[in-house]
Amino acid sequence: MSTTTKPYHIGRKISRIRELKDMKQEALAQALGMSQQSVSAMENSENLDEEKLKEVAKALGMTVEAIKNFSEEAVINYFNNIYDHGIFSTGNHCNFNALDKVVELYERLVQSEKDKNEYLEKLLKGK
Repeated sequence: MSTTTKPYHIGRKISRIRELKDMKQEALAQALGMSQQSVSAMENSENLDEEKLKEVAKALGMTVEAIKNFSEEAVINYFNNIYDHGIFSTGNHCNFNALDKVVELYERLVQSEKDKNEYLEKLLKGK
């Protein structure tokens, strides 16, 4: 008995895409105008006719080709690239300490208040 999965199981791909989009079967069913049980059966289907696949793609906000070409490995690589080379990578981080900036701003504010007090004292002495 083999435990390997077939590489092209359109229902499984739809299920994973739906899950990644944080969409419940009920929401997809409503978008497609069918019952949740029908969506469950569709996600267990190895193949799907082209018209139904177009409807599903539209409901998921993607193309038929994107569903057909979907792979877990591609998603993992995508997120790895974001963390390795994108906004979460160590190469694109702030090069200043935010706390230092707050202290600097506070010191400037205190100095400004001191200057204001000196000016007001001069005005009062002048009267």
